[in-house]
Amino acid sequence: MSKSSVASKRWFAASKAADSFERIAVPLMRRVSGYAFIAAIRDALPWSFIGLLAAFAAFLIVDFRASHPAATPLGMRVALALLPSFAVMAAALVVILAVRLARAATYSTAAVVVGSVAAFALSLPRVKTLDVAAYLRLVGPAGLFLAILTCGVTAAWIWLLRRRVAPSLADWLGAALAAATFAVVAALGFSLPAAIVAAMHPIAQLGDTYVALAVIVLVETLLWTAGIHGPAMLAAIVTPVYLTMQLQNTHAYAIHAPMPYIVVVSLFLFVFPGGAGATLPLAALLAISRVPSLRRIGRATFVPSLFNFNEPLLFAAPVVLNPHLMIPFVVAPMLLATMTYAAVAFGFVARAAFYVPSSVPTFVSTYLATQDVRAVALVALNIAVATVVYFPFVRAYERHVASLE
Repeated sequence: MSKSSVASKRWFAASKAADSFERIAVPLMRRVSGYAFIAAIRDALPWSFIGLLAAFAAFLIVDFRASHPAATPLGMRVALALLPSFAVMAAALVVILAVRLARAATYSTAAVVVGSVAAFALSLPRVKTLDVAAYLRLVGPAGLFLAILTCGVTAAWIWLLRRRVAPSLADWLGAALAAATFAVVAALGFSLPAAIVAAMHPIAQLGDTYVALAVIVLVETLLWTAGIHGPAMLAAIVTPVYLTMQLQNTHAYAIHAPMPYIVVVSLFLFVFPGGAGATLPLAALLAISRVPSLRRIGRATFVPSLFNFNEPLLFAAPVVLNPHLMIPFVVAPMLLATMTYAAVAFGFVARAAFYVPSSVPTFVSTYLATQDVRAVALVALNIAVATVVYFPFVRAYERHVASLE
């Protein structure tokens, strides 16, 4: 461990505010994130994106090549392929989440998977068309929440029954009761997908605000300064909501309607160039540092930062528990969130229509998400502002490290 890292930890421990945060907030966050259901969602979501990307490639290359003329604009072809892909992602999520949840709660994996998949299938809209893509577009808007709900109900039944009967019997009986529950709901004519979509409106209205964006950015960066993976901590709660809102924007784009939401998953591409904390400028500044040890860190982490992978930088610089870099790590993305929200809200940059993985370099991903060349200019401005924020703190940190070496 470097001398600067040791000094940073001593400062963090000596700070009353930091001590309170580490003593009260951190254990609470870790306790919540450790719950089996929350942990399972957090672990399952990244894997379910594989289903989304695979389905997107299949629909884009195979289905829509045959059913749509070559003259169809690329953005429209992407929208038509992406909409049904979210339903495939939901189907993948219900299986992966069931497996993760069973392992986390030590339930029978087979029972949880069978119960969850059966409940999910019974909750789907009734087939009214032979067009697979058209049917999947009906499932997409509610798919993620439906997958989470069916897995949660299956696990809840098993948990209740395990208090009264043998575990092996409780697991399969709980799976059967979960499937029966959703079968009864469907038989009564109640559409869960429609109810989920309706329930999303007030949630989306609350989440599609500058305040919601600022709170998410602030919590994620503050958690990272204490060494907790902020995005992973919030993923189980934030991702399904904002990904569903992203899907609504994609649907609006496909039917040539105004996109309803500003704050969607792809908006964070503008806020976090280089990863959490908007650390691409930090990696660049360290790469040209006058201090050899910092220069080596910057050059080693710059290329990963281009792909928004900054965990090596956060622990190598370090940013975690570092009093010199914690302030710009929090302040820079807050400024970028403010600038980005204002630019999109006032119409200077188009709203994000498409989901783009965060591993795509920032200049490319922001253009692909918005189909607006002005997005490139905005993210360039954001990086310039973040550089200005980081610069004096990096220089102060250089002097600190040089004095220790």
